[in-house]
Amino acid sequence: MPDEKIQVVVGDWSVCGDAAGMIRTEVFVLEQHVPQALELDDQDATCVHAVAYDQLGAAIGTGRLLPDAHIGRMAVRKHWRGQGVGAQLLLALIDVAQQRGEHEVVLSAQLSAQMFYTKYGFQAEGDTYMDAGIEHVLMRRTIP
Repeated sequence: MPDEKIQVVVGDWSVCGDAAGMIRTEVFVLEQHVPQALELDDQDATCVHAVAYDQLGAAIGTGRLLPDAHIGRMAVRKHWRGQGVGAQLLLALIDVAQQRGEHEVVLSAQLSAQMFYTKYGFQAEGDTYMDAGIEHVLMRRTIP
């Protein structure tokens, strides 16, 4: 059941970009040391973005859905991890994919997040690989 204190807004980069960029910089660039040039890319303009806000209106998490049904850039601010924010973002993006008529969604999961995605029906496939210096695995979920 979604946390009623958290609101997820879905929109394009003009709606979600400021908040999504701030969260991604904090989580990926500052915490995980991903180069800024790799983190923010030209694909943002073509994606559907989701941003979670707390009850005070502060942005606390984000993710995006690419035109090819890849989910990516899932990030939750440290203080909010483990409280269902990532789940609400993931389910919102899957819902958008389903509304678009997609039959599956795919993502590149950091190994540390693999079990999280497994809980939501994603299955790993193939070998692990390095992306931005972090070990990842490809995961896929069918949309009924």
